[in-house]
Amino acid sequence: MGGDDMGDTAGERDEAQPGLHGSVLDELGTLVVSGAYAAGQVLRIEQLEGRFGVSRTVVREAIKVLESMGMLTSRRRVGITVTPRAAWNLFDPRVIRWRLDSDERASLLRSLGELRRGVEPVAAALAAAHATPEQCGELTGAVMRMAVHGRSGDLEAYLAADIRFHRVLLEASGNEMFGALTDVVAEVLTGRTHHHLMPAVPEPAAIRWHAEVAQAVQAGDAAEAERVMRDIVEEATHAMLHRR
Repeated sequence: MGGDDMGDTAGERDEAQPGLHGSVLDELGTLVVSGAYAAGQVLRIEQLEGRFGVSRTVVREAIKVLESMGMLTSRRRVGITVTPRAAWNLFDPRVIRWRLDSDERASLLRSLGELRRGVEPVAAALAAAHATPEQCGELTGAVMRMAVHGRSGDLEAYLAADIRFHRVLLEASGNEMFGALTDVVAEVLTGRTHHHLMPAVPEPAAIRWHAEVAQAVQAGDAAEAERVMRDIVEEATHAMLHRR
């Protein structure tokens, strides 16, 4: 009984540290994605407590999140089992982030590029028909911030503006399924910056293309919006796959 009380107290201390749960989640997720914990492998709570040096409460919280993502299953008398990749929620931004950190980055970037080619040009065409004046203004504002931060070389601020542009565009399509992919696209753009797959100074042509999409959307020119957005996605995917 005393041991349980001590465990609870340790758990409360752990939970009081905001970054601890996220740190364990990231590390455990990375181990699963990398194959260090392979599909079918059974994990024990005690084993994970020792590995990460945290309380059972923190480990269980991380496991719950990974279960919700389909990466682990937990059964009584069996333990915690790593699931095959086919069971994972591959659209979860955290799964994408962990996979981009792994050896399969190139193949994942290729898959994500193909996904974007199938979605974003169509979303741009739909946005030309459905975008509100407010959304058109947001697209233009995002492009202006991209231009400013691109010239100064502030890649984090540029990234924030770029993410905002693509988020608004997907939402402006009026298609809730496209809108649900905003976090996926944001993770791709973030990964491109954080894995040094962006030039030190963003290409002026890329910024110009974003401006042309914003103008086409505002003008209601679906064909032009789709064409230019296709150029944007093609250029970004090619640059990420071939940058060394």
